Amino acid sequence: MTTKILFVDDDPNILAAYQRQLRKQYEIDTALAGDRGLEAVAKTGPYAVIVSDLKMPGMSGIQFLSKVREMAPDSVRIMLTGFAELQTAIDAVNEGNIFRFLTKPCPPEILSRALDMGIEQYRLITAERELLEQTLRGSIKVLTQILSLLNPEALGRSSRISRYAREIGLVMKIPEIWQLETAAMLSQIGFILLPEAALKKIYHGQQLSPEETQLLDMHPFITADLLKNIPRLEDIAAIISYQEKHFDGTGIPVDGVCRRDIPLGARILKVALDFDTLQSAGDSKSMAIAQLKQRSGWYDPAVVTALEAVVWIEGKFQVRVIPLKDLQDNMILDDDVWTSDGVLLIAKGQEINTLIRTRLHNFAETAGVREPLQVLVPLREKA
Repeated sequence: MTTKILFVDDDPNILAAYQRQLRKQYEIDTALAGDRGLEAVAKTGPYAVIVSDLKMPGMSGIQFLSKVREMAPDSVRIMLTGFAELQTAIDAVNEGNIFRFLTKPCPPEILSRALDMGIEQYRLITAERELLEQTLRGSIKVLTQILSLLNPEALGRSSRISRYAREIGLVMKIPEIWQLETAAMLSQIGFILLPEAALKKIYHGQQLSPEETQLLDMHPFITADLLKNIPRLEDIAAIISYQEKHFDGTGIPVDGVCRRDIPLGARILKVALDFDTLQSAGDSKSMAIAQLKQRSGWYDPAVVTALEAVVWIEGKFQVRVIPLKDLQDNMILDDDVWTSDGVLLIAKGQEINTLIRTRLHNFAETAGVREPLQVLVPLREKA
């Protein structure tokens, strides 16, 4: 785990003094003013602690640390300045989310104590996130394995929309991609309570009966209620609760939430889900996007634009038909995989990994697997 510290100031003499004073205790980098500080964060980070002067030409310390907060949210930020005005301190804390606000001249022992506390805070932040991510990965793995046994089609849909949601999130540069991916992967858990006949209608874009529609409307809340029992998954539960909400506020749940008040993850998930449904009903990607655009008020326009960019990128994939023995990690299934006697093993849209390959090879030796397989392979650019 890194314990590097970055000092940013517009005075090279002050930066040199920090190096002399602290280099025996800490791993120190320095940057002359805010622009170079941002460059250091981007190129030589991550940093456990970032210390910035307030008064700098071109970019103030508050502006600098506000941008650092976006670029490296885990880094602990400290403001060091000779201008100890109350309003300055308030602005620094509110805009840059400052951990400590120190005034110049700062005695060495106070500065060292603040740096030590900053490093400890960084360790706590990163350790908590790593523990949460490991716990989540384990929980999601168990839930998706259960889903794969009970309903391979639901797992296939989860995999497809997770991939689209992740790519949309990357295009939109949202910070918490893992939350979006997790919400997408778990969004279909509630479907295990639906009758098999209703599930097949849903996955093939067919008309549901009123009773089936009522059950379908309930499934996001069933999943969200399950996730609320897992600590720190409140935001993911909220995304799933609003995954069927229209951008203009119509749809479910029936409440006053609309537009930007709908969680961004839910807005992305809504587009990914409906895009997948249209494709499952037989629409091409371009036709599906055209239909999304015709549904006035249903979707966040920025999310649909991001989906168009993702589909354009996906145009760089090649469709290949291969035997099972040639299946490799990172390929994407472009068609369902069945046993020799017609049992669905894996639905299309899933990205191949070691677990899936092992499962398919095991079935090939026992029940048999229908071959060849149709997959998507990324096209490599010519040198």
